[in-house]
Amino acid sequence: MPQLGLLRGRAWTVLLGQLRRPPGSVCIRAVRSHSQGQKYLQVAEALFASQLKPHQEKSNFIIKTPKGTRDLSPQQMVVREKILDVIVSCFKRHGAKGLDTPAFELKEMLTEKYGEDSGLIYDLKDQGGELLSLRYDLTVPFARYLAMNKVKKMKRYHVGKVWRRESPTKVQGRYREFYQCDFDIAGQFDPMIPDAECLKIMCEILSGLQLGDFLIKVNDRRILDGIFAVCGVPESKFHAICSSVDKLDKISWKDVRHEMVVKKGLAPEVADQIGDYVQCHGGISLVEQMFQDPRLSQNKQVLEGLGDLKLLFEYLTLFGVAEKVSFDLSLARGLDYYTGVIYEAVLLQTPVHAKEEPLNVGSVAAGGRYDGLVGMFDPRGHKVPCVGLSIGVERIFSILEQRMKTFGEKIRTTETQVFVATPQKNFLQERLKLIAELWDAGIKAELMYKNNPKLLPQLHYCENMGIPLVVITGEQELKEGVITLRSVASREEVAIKRENLVAEIQKRLSES
Repeated sequence: MPQLGLLRGRAWTVLLGQLRRPPGSVCIRAVRSHSQGQKYLQVAEALFASQLKPHQEKSNFIIKTPKGTRDLSPQQMVVREKILDVIVSCFKRHGAKGLDTPAFELKEMLTEKYGEDSGLIYDLKDQGGELLSLRYDLTVPFARYLAMNKVKKMKRYHVGKVWRRESPTKVQGRYREFYQCDFDIAGQFDPMIPDAECLKIMCEILSGLQLGDFLIKVNDRRILDGIFAVCGVPESKFHAICSSVDKLDKISWKDVRHEMVVKKGLAPEVADQIGDYVQCHGGISLVEQMFQDPRLSQNKQVLEGLGDLKLLFEYLTLFGVAEKVSFDLSLARGLDYYTGVIYEAVLLQTPVHAKEEPLNVGSVAAGGRYDGLVGMFDPRGHKVPCVGLSIGVERIFSILEQRMKTFGEKIRTTETQVFVATPQKNFLQERLKLIAELWDAGIKAELMYKNNPKLLPQLHYCENMGIPLVVITGEQELKEGVITLRSVASREEVAIKRENLVAEIQKRLSES
């Protein structure tokens, strides 16, 4: 065995190397048999372990996004931005102001606002004396904003991310992190005028996105509560039974009835009476029919709800969208804060194009009236009536993304209008001066980040990226005081006087 004193020097590396041998090897046994050697061995083992652990951890590390989230490629970002542009343009067309709120709120601000869905809220670790949660939607933060700033009237839109701790289904466009696009009208106004505008906005957006045929289901929470009351549901179970009814778009009435009776303790005969009502749907004629129901016509809440729906259909007819709306008693909207009219837009299963396969993504937009939510934040309970809608961007994106794949659509990931190129060496300074002039004129331009690029790769880049124009400068152009302007599509080239270049480019771009 080597002298143990050597371990203080260069032999450390030797011992560390020996530790990589099997535990029963001769060298390891020899060191362990010596009392002083055992001490050195313990130190060396600890050092070796500290070297090995990061390596082991790195080898087991999987690079991925968290469950229920995803990255968006440049191509996907182009599609999303187009969707958001259609939505936000519509909101602005109807006079909405932009608003933003923090991504997280005080936990107490979000609790008891979402009913059974409260369990899906992401709570954050205490980082400084405040219990915080990621926002579940954009509606409750808006109500908090109104109460905190004592705002009584506001028409606002908000585009932002929200987080829900649910089981994600990427095929149906369901994620744990996703965008919402909200439009809300806060304030005391005459009945159903703001509500009708919200439904009109839904129609404009869904038509503008060219998603195919759609239907907006409409109901009223007062009608649902009235039905529960006349059927014999205890008031303490209203929210629980409403949550069960809300599942009728996903599971059968038989399964919903089983949940009501077995899991929520509702009497079977009461559940059967509810079933007679909640499976009805139609238009204004169903509203009139409900007015004639001998049991419902005795309930004040039902009459108020039916009166508002009758007025709503009148306004929707004037807006020219009544044929897109159906009175559907199965619509419940499980969130606790809704107090009146509720609505939800679904795509009908007929694809826009023959090659497309139907994609079941559920509702693509939803909303309703929530007159009591602001009062829950106000110390004195002052209410601000509100009505609004939310567009399901991720689900809409899933449909358009599938359409892109089906038809192999090519998408430009940049908006570059002009590429600055040269066929010769030592023209970087001239190219930089030229592109600065284009940028200053508001023209979207690029160049290759090389001192002496070859011309062919520059032209190939323009063709691949869909850049329409190329400006070429070289010795001949510099001598004659001109710039060669090339059309990428036609490959036609013309010489333009240097001082007229910007005007010529702007002219061509305005004509394209």
